[in-house]
Amino acid sequence: MKTILLTGFDAFAGETINPSWEIVRALDGSTHLGKDRHVIGVKLPCVFGQALVELTQHIQTHKPDIVVCIGQAGGRSEISIERVAININDARIADNHGAQPIDQAIVPHGPVAYFSSLPIKAIVAAINAHGIPAAVSQSAGTFVCNHVFYGLMHLAAQHTFIHRAGFVHIPYLPTQAVRHAGAPSMSLEMMSAALLQLLETTLTTEHDASITGGSLH
Repeated sequence: MKTILLTGFDAFAGETINPSWEIVRALDGSTHLGKDRHVIGVKLPCVFGQALVELTQHIQTHKPDIVVCIGQAGGRSEISIERVAININDARIADNHGAQPIDQAIVPHGPVAYFSSLPIKAIVAAINAHGIPAAVSQSAGTFVCNHVFYGLMHLAAQHTFIHRAGFVHIPYLPTQAVRHAGAPSMSLEMMSAALLQLLETTLTTEHDASITGGSLH
């Protein structure tokens, strides 16, 4: 039995919904990956510090083989498979508790960065092959998403039962995009299908694909 932990966030920045939690909630307990794969979905607060406290508790409780954290990135038009988490909190806006850390390390004296241990190139190729836009992203930002991504990889470095871990950003839902002129969106059904493809690829891919996923900027 393989245990897969998925996390989403509560709504933030004036939104009333967060697609990351809607997807995770939809996939919680899913049997689409087979009866020997146990999918657990949990919601994290969009709050510096507390999000990592709760993530740590869930990891200690469930001892997952795979952890994928998901966050909303309004303005992006594709499923973004994040490559790297950096050891910095530098919030452009306040979190849901009003905190706005600036130039603060997530883990004092921790590594400057961690790379995702998901097969990011193979995942992008698999999602694209199913007609869903996806790409490698070189930056998870410096808000709570990167905070959780870095914290997750720091935990993964300490817990050998975590085989693979990483972070994914997703676009707005159409119901959100209508309130943001010109913003791209993606349906919940399409994003859920992409996440299932991500998990299936992660479970079946030993070595990542050697294909381009770089960026000029």
